[in-house]
Order: sequence, then structure tokens, then C-alpha cells
Amino acid sequence: MDTKNEKTNETSDKQSDQISDIEFKPKTNEELNADKPARKNRRQATEEELNNPLHGVKLAQILERLVEHYGWESLADRINIRCFKYNPTKKSCLGFLRKTAWAREHVEDVYLDMLEEE
Repeated sequence: MDTKNEKTNETSDKQSDQISDIEFKPKTNEELNADKPARKNRRQATEEELNNPLHGVKLAQILERLVEHYGWESLADRINIRCFKYNPTKKSCLGFLRKTAWAREHVEDVYLDMLEEE
């Protein structure tokens, strides 16, 4: 039995040596585009979008950062919305903000104010 275990250990050591010898080389954009031609047709972000602090930030991330920075009580004082005042949860607030454009805009404004403070 011991000889079998020794042999399997030796073979696994050889395999791990072979794997570590192989260098990982990430594919370039050209290689990825050649593999998937549809990838090439993606629209690139404009300068205006890249300069917008809300670009690429999800509503859940905005809410998490606001709660982390202000806390629920202070956030309820800044944003006069019921879901922030009474039994606030991330899930209930996100549900309301996704359905209500004016509330989402208000939360985004508070987020932008927070970014300016920092």
C-alpha cells in the first residue's frame, strides 16, 4: 500500500511541476476579438460618460456607500423618504428606488454631494 501512495505522490509532484513551468499569458484584445467577432462591435464609453462619477456605479453600491458614510438615521434626515425612516433595509430601499425615478435622482444627488465632500 505504501508503494502505491508514494507513486501517486510522485506523479502528482511531476504534474504540479509541469503546471508551474507553464507561463500564463493573457490574451490580447485582438486575440479575444478574433475568437468572438461580436465583441469587436461593442460601443466604447464617451468622455462625458467616463467623467460622470455615476458611470459604472450600481444603485446598490451607491446605497451601501451612503449607509456606510452617513448611517441610516442621518440618511433619513437627508432624504425624506419613508423607506429610509421606518425599518430601513437595503432590500426595501433598493426596491423603492428602482421603481421611483424622483427618489433615485434624489439619492444620486446626495451621493454626488458626499463625493464632493471627500
